[in-house]
Amino acid sequence: MAKRFWKASVYGLIVVSVIAAALFLLNTNLLAARPTASMTLLAHRGIAPRYDMTGVKADTCTATRMLPSGDVFIENTLASIKASFEAGADAVEFDIHPTTDGEFAVFHDWTLDCRTDGHGVTREHSMAELRNLDVGYGYTSDGGKTFPFRGKGVGLMPTLREVLDTFPGKGFLINIKSNSPKEGELLAAYLKSFPSSVTDKLFVYGGERPTVVLKQLMPRLKTTTRVSAIACLKEYSKWGWSGIVPSSCSNGVVYLPINLAPKMWGWPNRMLDRFRAAGSEVFIIGPYNGGDYSTGVDTVEELKSLPTDWSGGVMTNDLQLLAPVVGRKPPSAN
Repeated sequence: MAKRFWKASVYGLIVVSVIAAALFLLNTNLLAARPTASMTLLAHRGIAPRYDMTGVKADTCTATRMLPSGDVFIENTLASIKASFEAGADAVEFDIHPTTDGEFAVFHDWTLDCRTDGHGVTREHSMAELRNLDVGYGYTSDGGKTFPFRGKGVGLMPTLREVLDTFPGKGFLINIKSNSPKEGELLAAYLKSFPSSVTDKLFVYGGERPTVVLKQLMPRLKTTTRVSAIACLKEYSKWGWSGIVPSSCSNGVVYLPINLAPKMWGWPNRMLDRFRAAGSEVFIIGPYNGGDYSTGVDTVEELKSLPTDWSGGVMTNDLQLLAPVVGRKPPSAN
């Protein structure tokens, strides 16, 4: 009996050792190539005002919660995007809305009442009407005593075409604000008028239904939704030990909360190689604590917690704070 027990114990130890060795070889970074690329900085909203996000909901007017800011621009404008690239951003995030005259307006809010001197649902207006608005009208950091951008934003709401034509070949993350499948069709038709050198630099996220339609019509476009982003992380956590990249993680954008990143199989370089081989780019975002995703990595401490040779993406709301930390400087500072 003792002999059989001893043999079974030895056999069990061998099996465990083989499994452990296999897991190590499949996921160790010792077998991953050293990164040669640099970090990709994604500026969420570009260089723009920061807000007090305490208790913010989907319909909260954040323009009235602006924090005292330094050298910033009205978000989703050409000036803000230009300043973001000059400050070291590799890509800029913005929001779009279809208009009644066949354009796509670059503007954050579903309605006009918070940020502008206009009223009503953004997509229920023509681009000609939206051009007449002051997109800096509603910003205040002192409860309405002063409005630092009022009068400075007239005519500054751009079209998606203007953005892509002004910054050809630059990286952009486009947020579809609705969940209408029709918007996916409209956006696909719109983007197909641009060369692949432009569309290959784009990432798109947003409502599940329009994004699925867009992906069907433009398979090469990198897309994601909240549902697919969560599914990717769950499925990779389950199967990633084997080197398998789930279909939910393929040909898209992988948003990886910074507090979950070290727990992912093959973190950092082996994992990054796998996702890139599957046609996806990885962006580290802020901590996930059981609720909605954070929008970005917004402190120096969070940024410095990443590997020094991290060559994936980082999404931030505070480009001006983080860009110098990774050696990005505006041209005037060189």
